[in-house]
Amino acid sequence: MSIAAEVRHGAGEVVATMKAIGLDVGDYRLSIYSLFASLVVAVLLYAGVQIVLRAVKWLLRRNGKIDDTQRILTEKLVAIGLFTLAMLFGVDLLGIDLTALTVFSGAAGLAIGFGLQKTVGNLIAGIILLMDRSIKPGDVLVVGDAASMGVATLGGVPNVGRVAKIGVRAVSVVTRDGKKHLIPNELLMTQAVENWSYSSREVRVRMRVPVAYDSDVRLAQRIMLDTAKANPRILGHPEPAVWITAFSERAVEHELRYWIVDPEAGLGNIQGEVFLGIWDAFKAAGIRVPYPRQDVRLTGAGEQDESPTSGETGTGAPPP
Repeated sequence: MSIAAEVRHGAGEVVATMKAIGLDVGDYRLSIYSLFASLVVAVLLYAGVQIVLRAVKWLLRRNGKIDDTQRILTEKLVAIGLFTLAMLFGVDLLGIDLTALTVFSGAAGLAIGFGLQKTVGNLIAGIILLMDRSIKPGDVLVVGDAASMGVATLGGVPNVGRVAKIGVRAVSVVTRDGKKHLIPNELLMTQAVENWSYSSREVRVRMRVPVAYDSDVRLAQRIMLDTAKANPRILGHPEPAVWITAFSERAVEHELRYWIVDPEAGLGNIQGEVFLGIWDAFKAAGIRVPYPRQDVRLTGAGEQDESPTSGETGTGAPPP
């Protein structure tokens, strides 16, 4: 007997032994062989799906006519279709009779349906977000600190983040301080979202600058505009503008407004640079920035109050 024949004979005996060990579930025979075959088929199908997905991603990334949003949407739809076809093909290849498991599959399907309700909802919400292109990778969103959504301000500056990935369950948003916020897709569909990049990436920044009353207000305004125009991150069109907003108790209140195109690079840092430039220019030009002050009047113990008191009797005698 040749070696090949011996190998076939040994393999046949192993297969027969694996088939003999098992139990009957209705008309279906559940054996070690069927479990092993199912595992092998599942691994091969999964590997095949992954190879096809990588090929599809490679082709989509080489296509310059579609943007990132359309590419991600296409990848998700192709992945769903491939996994569905692989599952159906695997069931048919293994010869599994689903009619024998009708009652069990119905109960399991109901339980899985309730358990995966949120997951399926987030999956569908993510596909809808990609289809209507309301949120795309690279967009700048206002996110809440230690909350799923909401507007949070850090020192008066909104806490913004860049959309890094739109996943099956959630959208990953990375803020400037390195925190990653995982916002469920369904939440982005049902609640108000502040998207700074929806129609345009340009964002206007407002800064309050007080000027003392005894200073040259027009010169102060020119200094503010020149300082804003000298910053490389500030756009020249629309041009920066400055307005008097109020005559407060101790200062002439101004508001400096300018536009930037990269809010994900930070808001607090650019405001700090502009404030520092204005401070240096104000000092060189002799323009004062007023600061809060309180006047306290101290009176001696022997001084009389000039206002009449309720204890006066009109006789000229001092009150007790």
